[in-house]
Amino acid sequence: MNFDLNKSIQILERTPSVFNALFGGMDSNWHTINEGPRTWSAYDIVGHLIHGEQTDWIPRAKIILGDATDKTFMPFDRFAQEKLSKGKSMEDLLEEFTSLRESSLDQLKLMNITAQDLEKKGVHPDLGEVTL
Repeated sequence: MNFDLNKSIQILERTPSVFNALFGGMDSNWHTINEGPRTWSAYDIVGHLIHGEQTDWIPRAKIILGDATDKTFMPFDRFAQEKLSKGKSMEDLLEEFTSLRESSLDQLKLMNITAQDLEKKGVHPDLGEVTL
């Protein structure tokens, strides 16, 4: 299958509504169920996605597409949501994720990514050289 950005955007656009359908308006006990220490609940996952919207995929795309010679990404804190989500309700997180995803998609569409852009490289702190 060849990569098609417009098809990917279709999935990315729907992700917030899927989480809203699953967890919006539900008893908060459902949001915090996990499988034990260092496993994630739905609440953790939505918080993680928020952190990714803020610091990961669009910022990394901008690094790859930018003119700077250093294309190294900042490390991503996979557990940042533990602090960033503290005190927020699932409804708060769902609203924030929806808003951030909309903004990210607006930015993505403005990038006008070409097939050549998809071959540009960045440097992941753990994985080494990566493409979009």
